[in-house]
Amino acid sequence: MDNLTGNGMVLPRLGLGTYRMQGDACRKAVETALELGYRHIDTAEMYGNEDAVGAALATTSVPRSEIKVTSKVWYTNLAPDAMRRAHEGTLTKLGTDYVDLYLIHWPGPDMNLPQALETLMKIREEGGAKAIGVANFTVALLKQTIEDVKAPIACNQVEYHVLLGQDTLRNYMREHGLALTAYCPLAQGRLAEHRALDEIGRKHNVSAAQVALAWLLNHDGVAAIPKAGRIESQKANLEALKLRLDAEDMAAIATLPKKQRCVSPGFAPHWD
Repeated sequence: MDNLTGNGMVLPRLGLGTYRMQGDACRKAVETALELGYRHIDTAEMYGNEDAVGAALATTSVPRSEIKVTSKVWYTNLAPDAMRRAHEGTLTKLGTDYVDLYLIHWPGPDMNLPQALETLMKIREEGGAKAIGVANFTVALLKQTIEDVKAPIACNQVEYHVLLGQDTLRNYMREHGLALTAYCPLAQGRLAEHRALDEIGRKHNVSAAQVALAWLLNHDGVAAIPKAGRIESQKANLEALKLRLDAEDMAAIATLPKKQRCVSPGFAPHWD
């Protein structure tokens, strides 16, 4: 599996998302994924499952150095002391000395961004994270992060799928060497039975969901983290790595609406 790299980050292009997975179900999903060959596991303080992910890390035969773990600090914990406590709690629950990628989960409405980034950078410098980044940041917020604060972030994790265009954001990120990690790559299940994607899938003898994932992974600098609790789904997502969409497929997908956002809580920034 190809990796995205930069600013200390090594991130396999297909990972396992764990949002809304809990307890034994989460632990078993991570264990199964690692057995199948996944090496990129995504969790977060807010998910309440870092302990379950940690339990899987403790039992797997895969060396810790080969597993890339992403976690995120919640937007209410961006003050220096709060971020430090959150990060320490994350490491304790995961049972590891570091995370491979540590992100600001959401920009807080009243956050002190330079201060939050300085704390994030110190955590990286001290070895608590191999790389740092952000999530749900707009172009305006990325400009503050990169051009004003000059924080060495590696990626921005955002909602991205065939029904939500991110061209402006992706262009800016590409210019500055940032990777994009796509969450909700299947639009919270909406794409599993999408008619246009299903037609493309029949042509290649694959599912609509695999077409949706392949579309993302056909883009340079993009990783995807679909949630998959069942082994069948985990295997199917891995198979999507082998699918190569042709020009006709890409043209058909380009005609789909691109403004269907699934995640936009009340504290979300003003999307560009």
